[in-house]
Amino acid sequence: MKTLTTALTSIALASSVSLANANEISVGGKNFTEQQILATMTTQYLDSLGYDVDSRAGMGSAILRQAQENGQIDLYWEYTGTSLINYNDISESLSPEETYQRVKELDAEKGLTWLEPSDANNTYALAMREAAAEERGIETLSDLAEAVNNEEGLTFALNAEFYAREDGWRPLMEAYDFRVGRSEVSRMDTGLVYQALRDEEVDVGLVFATDGRIPAFDFYVLEDDQGFFPAYALAPVVRTETLEANPELADQMNKLSALLDDETMAELNASVDVERESIEDVSRSFLEENDLL
Repeated sequence: MKTLTTALTSIALASSVSLANANEISVGGKNFTEQQILATMTTQYLDSLGYDVDSRAGMGSAILRQAQENGQIDLYWEYTGTSLINYNDISESLSPEETYQRVKELDAEKGLTWLEPSDANNTYALAMREAAAEERGIETLSDLAEAVNNEEGLTFALNAEFYAREDGWRPLMEAYDFRVGRSEVSRMDTGLVYQALRDEEVDVGLVFATDGRIPAFDFYVLEDDQGFFPAYALAPVVRTETLEANPELADQMNKLSALLDDETMAELNASVDVERESIEDVSRSFLEENDLL
C-alpha cells in the first residue's frame, strides 16, 4: 500500500511539474520601439492569463530568429517579408496573402507556427521632409532614383541592418537603377535616423511605415512605385512544441493580433517616441482599453 501511495504521489508531482513547464513562456522582441511594445504587451497579457513569462526583448533580428529555432525563445512577433526573404531565401514577388501562406508552410518545417496575422504592415520605406520632397518634386522612389542619377547630392540615413539586408539597401539601388556612394550614406541606430532627417542633417531616411514619428515630424513617405518591398504583415510566431503544450495559446494570441492595424501601431509607437510615455504604461493602457487585462 505504501508503495502504491508513493507511486501515486510521484505521478502527481510529475504532472505538477509538467503543468508548470507547459505554462512557462519565453517572449522575445527586437531592438526597436514597435517590437519592444509588442514584447512588453505580450508579456503583460500572458502574465495576466497565468503564464510564467520570461521576457527577452531588445535582440537583433537574426539572433532572435536563431534563438527561437534553437528553443531559447518560445514566442515573438515577426514580419512576413522578413521571414520570406531573410530566413527562407525567397526572392519572388508575392501578394501579402501568398507571402503569409509561404512563410507559414516553410517555417512549419522548422518547428515554428505562424498564428493569425494582424492588419499591421510595417514595411520599410524611404522618407523625406515633406517640404523638401515637395520642393524637389520627389514623390516616388523612381523620382528619387532620377534625382540621384542627376547628381543632386542627396544624403541618406539608414540603420545598419537595412544596409546589409538581402531585401535592403543594395538590392533597392539595383531595382531602381541608382547608385549612392558610401560617403553619402550614414549608418546609425533606427531612432537616430528620424532625428537626423527631422534636423536636416540628411535628405532621405529609412523609416518604418507604422512609425508614429512620420506624421509627427512632417515626413513624406516616398511611394514604392515598382513594388520592391514585400508585405511585412505583423504576426505572432510560436514554437510548435510550445503550442502543443499550451493549445489555448493560439486563440489567446490571435485575439491580441486582431486588435492591431497600421493606425493602431502608429499611435502606440508615437506614444513612446513622441509623447515620451513609458513602454510599460503604453502597453498596459492598450490592454486595459481592450479588456485584455
